[in-house]
Amino acid sequence: MKADPATQLRLLDLQALDTALDRLAVRRRGLPELATIAERSEALDRLDSDIVRVRTEITDIGRAQQKLENEIELVRGRADRDRARLESGQVANPRELENLQAELASLARRQGVLEDEALERMEAVDALESRLAGLVAEQERVAAERRAAEERRDEQFGEIDTEAAKRRAERDALAPALPEPLVVLYERVRSSSAGVGAAVLVRRRCQGCHLELSGGDLRAVAAAPADEVVRCEECRRILVRTAESGL
Repeated sequence: MKADPATQLRLLDLQALDTALDRLAVRRRGLPELATIAERSEALDRLDSDIVRVRTEITDIGRAQQKLENEIELVRGRADRDRARLESGQVANPRELENLQAELASLARRQGVLEDEALERMEAVDALESRLAGLVAEQERVAAERRAAEERRDEQFGEIDTEAAKRRAERDALAPALPEPLVVLYERVRSSSAGVGAAVLVRRRCQGCHLELSGGDLRAVAAAPADEVVRCEECRRILVRTAESGL
């Protein structure tokens, strides 16, 4: 393939633009804010689950507590009725009187057990509400950190995208000005060579693979006409010769 030396030098300009675009893409993908956002999002998901679980426990205990309160009211009401009968003097039968007193004692024990259980549930709710308040506060803190990271990400995305748009416009203007076969070859090599399709030869060393050309390869490159498109025998990248090539 033939291309005049000036055109081959412009191919290096195209490579420089592509390298700049690749670096901007890598920078965009590797922003530390992205990892922060992902980590905070995972933390928020866990916190959301914990909050739902604690609220569910509070609701469940609340239902059980209401049942206890209803049962306590029933026991208290029955005890009040029995006590009223006992204090009215209407119960004269000793056996019935004894049974009524025994039932009052049993109801008092039952009420005590129920009230103790209700107190335990109230204490459990207090602990859960304290836990919930802590979770909600943590949720707000983590959400604020994520928002701040998102703002930093968006700011840097804007800077990167602006720079990338500028480089892409320069590339779009340069690429059509180069011979199509040369650009096709360059793109094919670049796609299989870590994004580098053309490299300059500096002091007999290919700047694509950073290897020094062997004696035979160096002589072949030196003997090639100036408009001949040569390639590195090691990495197969297009090798652009300059005054610093050491030929």
